[in-house]
Amino acid sequence: MISHRYRPMTTHNRRRSRVFILVSALMAILVLALGFYLGQRAARDGMGIDPEAYRAMALELPAAREQLKILASELEVQHTRHEMDRRALEMVRQDLAAQKERIAELGEGLRFYTSLMAPEEITAGLSLRNIELVARDEPGRYAYRIVVQQEARKHELLKGELYAEVFGLLGEEQASYPLAELSDDIEDGAVALRFRYFQAIEGELVLPERFKPQGVSVVASSSTPRKAEVSERYPWQLRERFTHVGK
Repeated sequence: MISHRYRPMTTHNRRRSRVFILVSALMAILVLALGFYLGQRAARDGMGIDPEAYRAMALELPAAREQLKILASELEVQHTRHEMDRRALEMVRQDLAAQKERIAELGEGLRFYTSLMAPEEITAGLSLRNIELVARDEPGRYAYRIVVQQEARKHELLKGELYAEVFGLLGEEQASYPLAELSDDIEDGAVALRFRYFQAIEGELVLPERFKPQGVSVVASSSTPRKAEVSERYPWQLRERFTHVGK
């Protein structure tokens, strides 16, 4: 005997339940679709858009998006090409600047050697070129180059010596220091000279603390082939680098 409290679901009841679920789902979908359509229509009516024009725009939208992607890609390609052209142009400019600088150095060197071999254009004998000073990374440290030369028709071996000192202010007082005291590249008080055409004296110097340099005094003298002496006082002027002269 089957109890009235529990009755097994028959095949007919299960079918009715499934149909009810399907109908409910379809009704929900229809309601959502109707709401979406009414929402779009309300939006179109509110903005004054013609339905036909809206559908046409909706059809053109994917193509417009694809065209936008293509244009964005082309723009990126053009930007990359522009950046490459800019870098290439900068490299060309730097190369031209380096070539101009090299030509200027060679021209300066050529004038230097021409002056040695053509003394009729300048005063013959022992002479000094402008001192070159270049700042180093360490504060108070500088590189220097002093070039002494001989202009003559017949370049005989010249022997002599060169003495230099740096002058300036130490506090409020005038002060001067022999180059040999400031530079480890000079062993004695004077530099020995021995050359036929020119001699370059190069090294580094370190200034004392609180000393403000104003210039460099240089005296060069020769004992052979004849006695001569030349002296110059150069202002303390820095260069970015050494010139090609004397190299």
